[in-house]
Amino acid sequence: MNVVLSRDGQVRAMETTVVSAEKHFGQLCSLLAAHTRKTARLRDAGDRLVKQLIALASSETPELRATLQDVAEDLAKVQDYRQAQAEIKKFKRVQSNEIKQLERLEKLRQKSPSDRQVISQ
Repeated sequence: MNVVLSRDGQVRAMETTVVSAEKHFGQLCSLLAAHTRKTARLRDAGDRLVKQLIALASSETPELRATLQDVAEDLAKVQDYRQAQAEIKKFKRVQSNEIKQLERLEKLRQKSPSDRQVISQ
């Protein structure tokens, strides 16, 4: 009888964990999607600015043309850097969430080593 009650408690705890994870991961995915769209719009605006600077440079004197092209190249580098920075931030967030999930799973395993098959599912 005691084993059944213990197993029921474990099942309820796992169900609660799953429900919580579904809720929070759904919200996290929505926020990440919104952030990605905003970042993409910013990147698009920067790319348009670079193209406009290059177009303007083509109609200017050689000295100004060289300067405008340098500014356009530097702005493109900043855009690339921002993109890389955003990607790193996203990967770190995903990695952190995975580590937390693995830590929770390990705690469940330590509490109940005999239920490895149930926990692994």
